Amino acid sequence: MRMRVMAAIDAGLPVAEAARVFGVSTKSIGRWRARRDGGGAEALRSGKPGRKVGSCRFLSESEEAAVRQAIIEYCPEQLGLGGMLWTTRKVNEFLHRHFGVRFSHGGLCKLMDRMGLSFQRPDRRAREADPAAIEEWTRTTYPAIRARAAAENALVMFADQVGIRSDQVSGRTWGERGNTPIVARSGQRYGVNAMSVISTRGTMHFTVFADRFTAATCITFLKRVIGNFPEQKIHLIVDRHPVHRSKKVNAWVAEHTDSIELHFLPAYAPHLNPDELVNADLKRQLADKVIENRAQLEASTRSILHGIQKFPARVRGYFRAPHTRYAADTI
Repeated sequence: MRMRVMAAIDAGLPVAEAARVFGVSTKSIGRWRARRDGGGAEALRSGKPGRKVGSCRFLSESEEAAVRQAIIEYCPEQLGLGGMLWTTRKVNEFLHRHFGVRFSHGGLCKLMDRMGLSFQRPDRRAREADPAAIEEWTRTTYPAIRARAAAENALVMFADQVGIRSDQVSGRTWGERGNTPIVARSGQRYGVNAMSVISTRGTMHFTVFADRFTAATCITFLKRVIGNFPEQKIHLIVDRHPVHRSKKVNAWVAEHTDSIELHFLPAYAPHLNPDELVNADLKRQLADKVIENRAQLEASTRSILHGIQKFPARVRGYFRAPHTRYAADTI
């Protein structure tokens, strides 16, 4: 429009007539002429309509970066807000205390999205875990185990045990907002145990049993594991469960040092074990099963573990989580 008006005026059309023909004011024509005289025809071009990005934001870019860093690196308790979870109310309180602003729920959601944050279910970590020990494991201890295994043409594998109870199996389902869905399950209490071992090659072996997890059960499973790899030694990484460190298990391992060696993860750091994700996968799938008794629970557990075992790519995927990726280069 500006260019057309100015072209008409340049062709000899009076300003008043141009204002009437194009439906604009003479003052606007005056401003456009001044813009053209100062910057040429390009000065008449329209910019992007609307407010400039960021012109009405409550926080500057540096302030948003500080908020993001606080949410990622600290829990609310450390910043005097109480608790361990960053809720909408606590984020708003943090913003009010440090920057003197408050957001509506929708505005805060937009802010969090702009900062690359989302509302998630957090992983649990034990307070007793030693960050230094975890760092030592991932950067020094585990690489040394891997190097030894490579020199010996041995295998590095991870093992874990899981107990499954009928009253612990639960999942999520869609339902009417405001009314909690009801899923009928048996009121009886029973359980089974399972133990599995995996490697980054995608191999997996497991056992399912109804009895308690004891040293005898552990040894029986370890015999099966080394029986599957008669030509190679196994460096087996496990957590610090009392059974794994029992005298009977240690004595048996000492008698079979040519076939197997146990290595223990740092205390209170189960998230470093990729086999923990097998257990999580198992429980997630069991939540959708119709189970009425112990026999069905045991059969379903075997079926699910068999299904995982058949797909090496799925097993290798357990080594791609952020906290297990350190082990992804296992031979």
